[in-house]
Amino acid sequence: QVQLAESGGGLVQAGGSLRLSCSASRRIINSDVMAWYRQAPGKQRELVARISQDGVTEYSDSVKGRSTISRSYAENTLFLQMNNLKPDDTAIYYCYARTVVNVEGAAVTHWGQGTQVTVST
Repeated sequence: QVQLAESGGGLVQAGGSLRLSCSASRRIINSDVMAWYRQAPGKQRELVARISQDGVTEYSDSVKGRSTISRSYAENTLFLQMNNLKPDDTAIYYCYARTVVNVEGAAVTHWGQGTQVTVST
């Protein structure tokens, strides 16, 4: 059963824009935290942006000012709008969700399968 499904990746020229989408179940879209991570070839997976249940956002320095994360409860979808894309943004982008399930802080997490973003010069 697919819990998170990314879409919107593709090939774009430097300076262009992409909007990534992550379709989630109704239960998962209400997660405490949802986020976008990315992994470039030969590199570790890194946080791109995250959003709390009440809409507080956080961005990595590498995308700050160029990207916007948002969550639509009506559409059960997490978005990442990326502008002024650079070749260094080339990576597989993953959707992530985390919910704390008890008072001890144990959490349930979910990952999507990823969507490839390639930025050409």
